[in-house]
Amino acid sequence: MIILLPLFIGMAIIGYLMAKPYWREHKRDKIRSLPFKKEWRKIIQQRMPYFKQMPTDLQLQLKQHIQVFISEKDFIGCNGIKITEEIKITIAAQACLLLLNRKTDYYPKLKTILIYPSAFLKEQNQRNADGVQFTKKVALAGESWDFGKIVLSWQDSLHGAELPNDGHNVVIHEFAHQLDQENGKANGAPILGKDQSYQCWSTIFSQQFKILQKQAAAGTPSIFDYYGATEPAEFFAVVSEVFFEKSKQLSIEHPALYRQLTNYYKVDPIHW
Repeated sequence: MIILLPLFIGMAIIGYLMAKPYWREHKRDKIRSLPFKKEWRKIIQQRMPYFKQMPTDLQLQLKQHIQVFISEKDFIGCNGIKITEEIKITIAAQACLLLLNRKTDYYPKLKTILIYPSAFLKEQNQRNADGVQFTKKVALAGESWDFGKIVLSWQDSLHGAELPNDGHNVVIHEFAHQLDQENGKANGAPILGKDQSYQCWSTIFSQQFKILQKQAAAGTPSIFDYYGATEPAEFFAVVSEVFFEKSKQLSIEHPALYRQLTNYYKVDPIHW
């Protein structure tokens, strides 16, 4: 009997690991089936102007995703800010835009969302033209960590939701990083669907990234924020912002890039 005990324990562990995803999805189905709170709907309508323009099926998906997201993620207020339903729903609604029409595990690495009242300061190591390293405090609107946390400025998150056509949205930006980080360190190549080619993705994104680098160096106007020229991971996050907020212009100016993003995100915001 003592000899069999490790075998029983091992089988129990294996059984738990195999059953866990099904149990988690069962819980999510129950949450998605719950009525969406009226006060939550009012917050979305007030804080996200384009919600009413989305197709009815996507509105329903978004509300169901919000319900699961809220139940699984911890919101923590920093620098005196108090977490409210408005904060949770406004941020969740923007984050869940990236999950529509495709199988999702709701940002599996992410556990905690830290909310600051406004831009927060962080010390960063930088290098000057002579190669000398130095530390500088910079103000950030958001930051995505690959060990279960996102940091957001509430002021900037609210601003991004209320201005859906300016191409800047800190929540979309940071949650695009989370998608990128699902398969390791962010590198601009998230986990693609079976109908997409990594080689094609790499070729198109690399070409556009180099073009933005040249535009940034020359000061040439671009639909993309120059911050996207710093590294491929930032480029993916920046183009994701533009995809959802300036979809028509993006499709005209960069059709190949737009096709890659519609295939990845499984939505076409032009029709919203």
